[in-house]
Amino acid sequence: MTNPYENRWTCVKVEIEDGIAWVILNRPEKRNAMSPTLNREMADVLLTLELDAQAQVLVLTGAGEAWTAGMDLKEYFRETDNGPEILEERVRREASLWQWKLLRMYTKPTIAMVNGWCFGGAFSPLVACDLAIASETAVFGLSEINWGIPPGNLVSKALADTVGHRKALHYIMTGETFTGEQAAEMGLVNKAVPLAQLRDETVKLAKTLLAKNPVALRMAKVGFKRCRELTWDQNEDYLYAKTDQGRFRDHEGGREEGLKQFLDDKTIKPGLQSYKR
Repeated sequence: MTNPYENRWTCVKVEIEDGIAWVILNRPEKRNAMSPTLNREMADVLLTLELDAQAQVLVLTGAGEAWTAGMDLKEYFRETDNGPEILEERVRREASLWQWKLLRMYTKPTIAMVNGWCFGGAFSPLVACDLAIASETAVFGLSEINWGIPPGNLVSKALADTVGHRKALHYIMTGETFTGEQAAEMGLVNKAVPLAQLRDETVKLAKTLLAKNPVALRMAKVGFKRCRELTWDQNEDYLYAKTDQGRFRDHEGGREEGLKQFLDDKTIKPGLQSYKR
């Protein structure tokens, strides 16, 4: 089967297999550092795959030995420092567009498969993904302090949402690195596995998500993420509204079918398995 996205983008590769869209940051010679071009292309990738029915779960990873080493210091900073002010605003906006504005509430489940280096600005899309699996030997770090700058974009916000106060400040203020195993221990990723098992573990997780009702998955993940920003009373109203919205939008009738299979057919055990789609 031909790949409709082959050679469509220069800094990103996309491959779709069995419902999984593999989105691969593709600047291995630069450890997949995020340049202005990559940022523009990633926004287009996400918007394109959102409407592709073949892409049901999105996996974000990197080519070669890195996930992404963060922002491209040369292209993102030095080459814009002496340009017009509006240029700097534009490249910042384009970076934010895909790294969290699109990715954080993406309409399809997302998994970060961290295969190697994950530095600096990489923490924004890492945390924006719904789930994350890392190689045990992946290297994480916030090296901005070593360049005389604080972590940019929403890196500090991403850490504040996932990592304990003391741990986060330690790595922000020292610039020290840590491993995939340590990232799992502190809750930055869900799980760390040997590099040789990383793809298989990611596919296993993706298949688990593929078995779920896609509308319910979307409502559940968006509801949780919004919950972190709302009061208890606001949450109650919002989550009931999302439940009602989900029933309206769910053409599979997942709620009704699940209840039927549990109460009438006795064919499923909620908590142990999904209803049969």
